[in-house]
Amino acid sequence: MTQSSHDPYAGYRELTLRGMILGALITVVFTASNVYLGLKVGLTFASSIPAAVISMAVLKFFKGSNILENNMVQTQASAAGTLSSIIFVLPGLLMAGYWSGFPFWQTALLCMAGGILGVIFTVPLRYAMVVKSDLPYPEGVAAAEILKVGSHEEGQDEKGGSGIKELAAGGALAGVVSFCTGGLRVAADSASYWFKSGAAIFQLPMGFSLALLGAGYLVGLTGGIAILLGISIAWGVAVPYFSSGVPQPADMEMVAFAMKLWKEKVRFIGAGTIGIAAVWTLLMLLKPMAEGMKMSFKSFGGGAPAAERVEQDLSPKAMIFWVLSMMLILGVSFYHFIGDSHISGGMAWLLVIVCTLLASVIGFLVAAACGYMAGLVGSSSSPISGVGIVSIVAISLVLLLVGESNGLMADEANRKFLLALTLFCGSSVIAVASISNDNLQDLKTGYLVKATPWRQQVALIIGCIVGAFVISPVLELLYEAYGFTGAMPREGMDATQALAAPQATLMTTIATGIFSHNLQWDYIFIGVGIGVVLIVVDLVLKKSSGGKLALPVLAVGMGIYLPPSVTMPIVAGALLAAVLKYAVGKKAENREGRLKNAERIGTLFSAGLIVGESLIGVVMAFIIAVSVTNGGSDAPLALGLENWDTAAKWLGLGFFAAGVALFARLVLKAGREA
Repeated sequence: MTQSSHDPYAGYRELTLRGMILGALITVVFTASNVYLGLKVGLTFASSIPAAVISMAVLKFFKGSNILENNMVQTQASAAGTLSSIIFVLPGLLMAGYWSGFPFWQTALLCMAGGILGVIFTVPLRYAMVVKSDLPYPEGVAAAEILKVGSHEEGQDEKGGSGIKELAAGGALAGVVSFCTGGLRVAADSASYWFKSGAAIFQLPMGFSLALLGAGYLVGLTGGIAILLGISIAWGVAVPYFSSGVPQPADMEMVAFAMKLWKEKVRFIGAGTIGIAAVWTLLMLLKPMAEGMKMSFKSFGGGAPAAERVEQDLSPKAMIFWVLSMMLILGVSFYHFIGDSHISGGMAWLLVIVCTLLASVIGFLVAAACGYMAGLVGSSSSPISGVGIVSIVAISLVLLLVGESNGLMADEANRKFLLALTLFCGSSVIAVASISNDNLQDLKTGYLVKATPWRQQVALIIGCIVGAFVISPVLELLYEAYGFTGAMPREGMDATQALAAPQATLMTTIATGIFSHNLQWDYIFIGVGIGVVLIVVDLVLKKSSGGKLALPVLAVGMGIYLPPSVTMPIVAGALLAAVLKYAVGKKAENREGRLKNAERIGTLFSAGLIVGESLIGVVMAFIIAVSVTNGGSDAPLALGLENWDTAAKWLGLGFFAAGVALFARLVLKAGREA
């Protein structure tokens, strides 16, 4: 093995056939489970970390496996797990009554083209946003730590090899708790205290997900406080305000009424805040993006010396080839989709060109914003669906303009078709956004373990292709087994078992509202107004504190937009990280070393929590899918205890508190030992 003095990994094999086959197998499993979970609860998990753990466990049985090969497997597998975010829009085509299933080639080509564009669009951002930025990239850093711990090639100090224990402990703890909540259903995954002040309804929410606690620990205090501010705006101001002004229907419970107001009004405020924050992020990133692209094209000129292995991206020639090829495939997808309607030649071609340009241009713009969001809060917590809302609004308005100027809107069938085309085009943007979200996270992992960037980019492209071919059959299977809310495949099916597909429902509602001219724009504009105020606050904070204080506006928008049972554990994890950092840093002697060791153990335990819950999520999704397709229930392992609701909530809280206590104990111990 030839190793240069500068580059200890120079002779290591990275992109191997066995790695690609393993990556493809993991891809199939994670895509299927992510599609299920996304349709069920509107959330997907980042698959990088569990993929890294599985890769290390399998490849250690083969000769010559190494940290870079394992990194390639997790890179490939994570791409496909992320691509399943397309379910945030695509089921809307069935809800709108346009499709009655998922055509294989249309779905696969749309996912593949969007995904690969997402990879290519973020390549020029790598230098600016990964190498030169101080964004935390929580999951990327955690995946790198896992790879280092599992790698025997690392020149570790005597404490360096001791991390696998914490990783396993976190995984086991979160796995057991997740099995009790999602499998046996003996513990609740969230609880809320609801109360009224006059007619105003308030909620003090809490979620008990240990994976999200771990994600919050990795996000840190700044992001956590911003999310908490968002939750406070939603549940301390907006919902109480709307509930005090709108009379509660006599036949509706207080909780159901408050949730209805949040879904129909407050979420749109959150979407507006996320939208303006995404646009602002884009403007802020124009300079670093331009720098990254300039560097990329400099190496293209051939005059520049060959970059070090760890700095080599895909060549600009290859990037131009991929972009043009995928735009062509998108064009073919749109052509076939439009060909199914009764719209004539010239008009059909105009729509093909408009949609291909919309998907590519909006995709390019959201790629930067999504990459930044992933760097800030992690792929799991990044509000891809918020970006989807902004995209759907933009695409709807353009197609509405095209439709009205060409006299298409008079016909009901044409209106329905343009609504469907909006959702189809929006799906391709979501594919671009979700992969760009994931790509920079993976490239951060690669940067930390000294991988070759262009090889990672190839692995991501392979992951997109494999994932794209898995998504359609899985969607078809789940649709046939459960149906979706508002779209059932057969008469007489149990509507209570239907998958909610919350984001797809929201996107369809927005697009329908735009085409029928009855969308409530005022709430979106309120969100934009809040976002503008917060951007000013963020700028003032940064300037007055010399860059030490900040208020990430995207994170505030997330706090308003996402369910509080999802965001509160993230806040708890962020606060826990701050308290533990303060406790470890109080003593003056060897402060730096103790903080570093405590942070390392905390990162590994957090990663373990995310892995454990994710893997149980994967297993449970398959058990449920098998049960349902064989005529069983959607909770085959549930114990079905009677009058257990209150006990389940206390048990969930107890598990969460025990997790926090164990977490604190491990980190404080690591801080003492360094």
